[in-house]
Amino acid sequence: MGKGKTYPVKRDIHAIAILLATQGMIRLGEIPDPLNGQTTLDATGAEFFIDLLTELQLKTSGNLLPDEAAFLSDVLENMQKIFLKKTQAKND
Repeated sequence: MGKGKTYPVKRDIHAIAILLATQGMIRLGEIPDPLNGQTTLDATGAEFFIDLLTELQLKTSGNLLPDEAAFLSDVLENMQKIFLKKTQAKND
């Protein structure tokens, strides 16, 4: 593993959700882009990652442990709230 790189110990639904959510949060401007250090809103990109999380939730419905389903639901709900807040603020 290279310097400064960390990877989740577990390769599970939590890691997948975090991976997608991190990319979405970068697009929402909540996390600086690691390539340029800047935060900018890319609503189309954020929506793409929210859609991927939604698809993941739909395709895994009934197959996750309760804590996994709750975690995925919480991540998705938080991202949707931030998306609405950011896109509504941009349109005001």
